[in-house]
Amino acid sequence: MSFNFDIKKKSNESSARLGKISINGVEINTPVFMPVGTQATVKSLTPDMIHETESKIILANTYHLVLRPGLETIKAMGGVKKFSNFNGAMLTDSGGFQVFSLAKLRKIRDEGVEFRSHIDGAKLFFTPKFVMEAQHIIGADFIMCFDECAPHDASYTYVKDSIKKTHKWALECKNYHDSQENSNYQYLGGIIQGGMHDDLRRESASVLQDMNFPFYSIGGLSVGETPQKMHEVLSNMMKHVVDDKPRYLMGVGEPRDILNGVMEGIDMFDCVMPTRNARNGKLFTMNGAVRIRNSKHKKDDSPIEVGCDCYTCKNFSRAYLHHLDKAKELLFYTLSSIHNVRFMQRFMVALQKSIEEDRFLKFRSDILDIFYDKN
Repeated sequence: MSFNFDIKKKSNESSARLGKISINGVEINTPVFMPVGTQATVKSLTPDMIHETESKIILANTYHLVLRPGLETIKAMGGVKKFSNFNGAMLTDSGGFQVFSLAKLRKIRDEGVEFRSHIDGAKLFFTPKFVMEAQHIIGADFIMCFDECAPHDASYTYVKDSIKKTHKWALECKNYHDSQENSNYQYLGGIIQGGMHDDLRRESASVLQDMNFPFYSIGGLSVGETPQKMHEVLSNMMKHVVDDKPRYLMGVGEPRDILNGVMEGIDMFDCVMPTRNARNGKLFTMNGAVRIRNSKHKKDDSPIEVGCDCYTCKNFSRAYLHHLDKAKELLFYTLSSIHNVRFMQRFMVALQKSIEEDRFLKFRSDILDIFYDKN
């Protein structure tokens, strides 16, 4: 078991770069997009379908897996990858985002976070050690430190206190993880926080980099701030983040935000957006989004995107997808999700090629014009 990251090329135009992650026998070209499989499944897709989209790595959620099916079951089944029959690479988050998203169901203390299960109200107490133990049982290749994801509009004082907890918990996570055999094949990332405050972001990056993690993630963005503010925070902080290790922007999947992140030197992205939008009838193409519920698609015999090589586009028309959606047939979820996940991987390959050919800024400008009306 091993982990390695090589930077293959740096852009002449920006901080964008091409790289390759090798982790436990899986090779991943970066920048990379990771589909999200919150509960050990990318919704409506089988592992073979995920493989056919050329997705090499997916995400799973520690908090949700602790609740269901529970750590005893996952351990008995030999870990989540064996349990779900997924043979690519996997990353698990720590539950830190749920500290933000389940604010009404949790209490934050210095030693950890008490949750009330959103399922049955049962009490859970997440400490750094528990989060490491849970992720060791779950068995993903990349795992994350426990952290607090603060709201975008939190006060300076609140965020300053929050990053102190995040740094304390990160050290506890690393000390415990490094003492276990799992550290030989699971690779722990530190999460840089700091809200919308540039000095706190710099402080968080410095403290965590002193702990020498194998990779670093940027948390606490895409939590309600504007895309412009997200890009501003990234632009100001990334020059303070080490550039010889993978850099992961958590919870980001809009093409605009991926392009802005890549421009600032981000290597890894994840988001539920492609599959969630697919289930709600918004399908992505290199010519912009298609709203399949629109009545103009009712008798359209063309695929979602001419030239797309996904199973859906090779076999079905917009008219059929429009029908499935109107009839609320479950097959719509599968076919639309296949397309959107494959679109994301095609998009990332096109993005990579633009860096290789030193035309990334033009590629970025073209995509922004297509998707966001020149905004």
